[in-house]
Amino acid sequence: MDEELVGLVISEARERMEKAVEHTRSEFAAVRTGRAQSALVEKLKVDAYGSDVELRQIAGLSVPEARLLVISPYDKALLPAVAKAIQASDLGITPSDDGQVLRLAFPALTEERRKELVKVVKHKAEEGRVAVRNVRRSARHDLEVMEHDGELSTDELERIERDLDHLTHEHVERIEELLAHKEKELLQN
Repeated sequence: MDEELVGLVISEARERMEKAVEHTRSEFAAVRTGRAQSALVEKLKVDAYGSDVELRQIAGLSVPEARLLVISPYDKALLPAVAKAIQASDLGITPSDDGQVLRLAFPALTEERRKELVKVVKHKAEEGRVAVRNVRRSARHDLEVMEHDGELSTDELERIERDLDHLTHEHVERIEELLAHKEKELLQN
């Protein structure tokens, strides 16, 4: 049995599962909870200098109050472009412009909107779980090829697959914990 190759397959699977969990975490951060958070807008694409640039690269973001987000473009000439990008986004908030900064005032979420956002978060969690399972499927395929080529015995394959299933379960559980936390956060008044 080629322990090194098996170790490589398992460590690559673990790394890819970690990335799937982190991606899910960042997706959850972009879902509005009624509180102002820079994560809601930092990845917005703004048409600046003839190309699409992430907002965080061209502006400072701050949260002076729980429901207020202040965006300070480094180049004040970009204020209209930033305002346009925010209005075109799915935030549903119109920024107020004083010529120096943009202010986004986040209204309290209605109960209906909270329930819609919970559905969105559950969908994003399912996407994360599917991504983790796809990593498991890919790793299993690699291991089965190794068995077919005679590098692994059937017993060794079964043992390694149990380890892989355990690893998958751990990462799916982490996504479930993130989901529970985000749901609680969304449903708080």
